[in-house]
Amino acid sequence: MPQPWQTGTIIRIEQEASATRRFWIKIPAVASFDFAPGQFVTLDLPIHEKINKRIRSYSIASWPDGSNVIELVIVLLEGGAGTNYLFNEVGVGSELILRGPQGVFTLPESIEKDLFFICTGTGIAPFRSMSHHLLNCNIAHRNVYLIFGCRHFDDCLYRQELTDLAAKLPSFHYLPTFSREKADPANPLLRTGYVHAIYEELCRTDEGLRPANFFLCGWKNMIDEAKQRIQALGYDRKSIHQELYG
Repeated sequence: MPQPWQTGTIIRIEQEASATRRFWIKIPAVASFDFAPGQFVTLDLPIHEKINKRIRSYSIASWPDGSNVIELVIVLLEGGAGTNYLFNEVGVGSELILRGPQGVFTLPESIEKDLFFICTGTGIAPFRSMSHHLLNCNIAHRNVYLIFGCRHFDDCLYRQELTDLAAKLPSFHYLPTFSREKADPANPLLRTGYVHAIYEELCRTDEGLRPANFFLCGWKNMIDEAKQRIQALGYDRKSIHQELYG
């Protein structure tokens, strides 16, 4: 049975990066908007007569907290009718039609292997939700490696927050890497290049392949290459889960 459409109200907007904003949406019809970390909502935006050309889906960037407020993090796409509407036509107090939560890109019920969260751009959203949820609910888990591919330092969404989370949670490893920045000999912890080299290095151990599950979220080219490389390492296709953007 299809989920009903609901009305949400934008209660806060913040600029997170040059072309990326955070939108907080309150859903007044419910006391608590319940969702699993990794799920998304679908917006019906007034940008076209046909509904299939109006709807846009965004992963929920916040984590379940018992409230009826969720956060979305959205990048402005050149020529994108949906994001241009959200950036130029709405403000605090604007109403949006939405439905959800939807999707099965969620944590396993029992986490018995290391988790690799591999993402680019706003693909960080579901992993931010999952990572905070693991800490807040004290869920038993092994190592979590959040590998975030960015072009420039200013593109690194939630950088300080996730750095602080890694300091609180010893099993959480936050590993941003920058494809268009130069290596700095004075900062050996700074990673440059693409995400693939990082997980390939971490997955190989002296005892063989690290038992792991992989969650991929971001641009199609990154996901396609990661799926090939992860399977080339020797992992089964069933260990790979994906959420595609663009």
